[in-house]
Amino acid sequence: MGIRAQGNPLASFLDVWSRSGTDAVSAAVAPEGLTATGGIIGDYTDGPAVYRSHIFTSSGAFNVTAPGTYGDTVDFLAIAGGGGGGQGNGGGGGAGGLRSTVGTTGGGGSLESAIPVSNSPGIYPVVVGGGGAGQKQSSPQGVSIAGNDSSFTSPISPQTVTSTGGGRGNTGGGGNGGSGGGGGPSGSKGTGTANQGYDGGDGGGGNHSCGGGGGAGGVGGSANSNNGGAGGNGVPVSITGSPVIYAGGGGGVTDPGGTAGNGGPGGGGAAGNSPNNPTNGNGVNATISTGSGGGGGTSHNSGDRGGAGASGIVVVRYQIGSIKSAKATGGAISFFGGKTIHAFTTSGDFNNTSGSPLSVEYVVIGGGGSGGGAAPNSGAGGGGGGAGAYRTATGFTVGTGPNTVQIGAGGATSYNKTVPGSNSIFASITSGGGGGGSSGTDGHTYTDAPTPTATGGSGGGVYDGTGGASGTYGNDGGPGGPGSPHNASGGGGAGGAGSPADPASNVGHGGLGIQLPATFQDPSSRVGAPGPGSAIYWVAGGGGGAPGSPTPSGTAGGGGGGSGGPYAGAGNGAPGPGPDANGSYGSENTGAGGGGGSVNDGTFSGAGGSGIVLIAYPD
Repeated sequence: MGIRAQGNPLASFLDVWSRSGTDAVSAAVAPEGLTATGGIIGDYTDGPAVYRSHIFTSSGAFNVTAPGTYGDTVDFLAIAGGGGGGQGNGGGGGAGGLRSTVGTTGGGGSLESAIPVSNSPGIYPVVVGGGGAGQKQSSPQGVSIAGNDSSFTSPISPQTVTSTGGGRGNTGGGGNGGSGGGGGPSGSKGTGTANQGYDGGDGGGGNHSCGGGGGAGGVGGSANSNNGGAGGNGVPVSITGSPVIYAGGGGGVTDPGGTAGNGGPGGGGAAGNSPNNPTNGNGVNATISTGSGGGGGTSHNSGDRGGAGASGIVVVRYQIGSIKSAKATGGAISFFGGKTIHAFTTSGDFNNTSGSPLSVEYVVIGGGGSGGGAAPNSGAGGGGGGAGAYRTATGFTVGTGPNTVQIGAGGATSYNKTVPGSNSIFASITSGGGGGGSSGTDGHTYTDAPTPTATGGSGGGVYDGTGGASGTYGNDGGPGGPGSPHNASGGGGAGGAGSPADPASNVGHGGLGIQLPATFQDPSSRVGAPGPGSAIYWVAGGGGGAPGSPTPSGTAGGGGGGSGGPYAGAGNGAPGPGPDANGSYGSENTGAGGGGGSVNDGTFSGAGGSGIVLIAYPD
């Protein structure tokens, strides 16, 4: 895993990584650990373990709703709010106390024990401490404020983990806290709390120099000669997936002629007129949600003030899965039912990295064909597009990679054209694209006839009684009605032929799709589309035909089912006076056929849905 930029830690919590291979954890991961809500949730891998983190940047509750299979404890990180910087002249604020079960604990202490959890009771209060305000010189003159405590409470023991707010920077002695505040020109350092943070630095020296605030990873710098002390270091913790540095101390200020202290790594605020703040007498505010201390301010102007301390943060982490063996890379990887699943929605490579032949289960679906686009003034509707070929098997042996995976595109939308879908490929397995629906009209063919395909279902004819030919892994499109009003038939689906049209009232519906094997029916992934009734995980439905009269359009394949069923569009002609409409598109990554274009106005057909490749093997 890469290390994220540290300039804005909160942004690094919220970023989205596009990953593949064994490091990928997509929304399709089926958690096997406990089930919980609260905070900002993210998943990541650390070696073979798959973790989920809940990030709290404000107070709330971690709510456990169901137990898991990876134990009854959670890891935590609890950082209190940082102290505000002093002013006129002022020491840097101390960082909030840092306590953790992961990474480096503040104050030189050892890592702590995990917290027991249960769904009875299942509510675990979280308090995130705010940062302390910086001191100001102008009337009414204020004093800097210490940071506020953060806590995470388990009602089981009961047990509360509390991190102490950072000490305030001061013109006199620095305040005590999680980490101590820096002392003013004549003041001594504040002290930190054992196992949470370090002391601040002493003030003194020339030009009213002040000490830096302590950090969770080191003491604040003491003033010397004409220089203010730097803030103490923060510490890196990887509880959210990549190292983020937290809880740095604020820098101490000095009069002109010396060098003021920079903030400590981890978000500490720089002092007024420091190298990182060369033109401003105010102390710099600490970086939000790091628990760092604010920088000290100068006494040059009546409005100068110390920087504010940062608010704290609480993170809870637990294991939700495990990569028991890294056998292959490629696609989006998820874990369900004791299987590792690779889902390819775009072309790539499946690489068997196990060092020996790998037995897999697969589903390979070609791109769906487009519906037929009605030619201008034709008097007829366009036929529905056929679904891409659907192929599946178990016990297929894959050698070491790379093994090509190609995802077939759906046939493009058009008017007075018919466009078949493209092939999808996995290793030696090819699933052809679905056939395009017909745009033939009034005894002629303005454009192409319904296109057959070697490996998929095809679209239906319009009215001349001719259905679309099917291939080895598909079904026929329905025949069209043999005369006026030229209603069109539906495209074939993976589970059934498209229905016919008659000259009086019927428009053809798309052929039934098919439900994915149980291996790929992961409730977290929802691959595919709704099917008959309330069923889900359906794919490869045929597209509906369009009417040549004020007749309702043909529905998509599957009776609302199949991947591309309710989404693999039917032509949407208006029933009566009014504008005619374009066919609807087949759903992406289902191989569904598109709907036919409606009559008279040169409307466009619906594009076919792109294909998909799914591969699974035992963990």
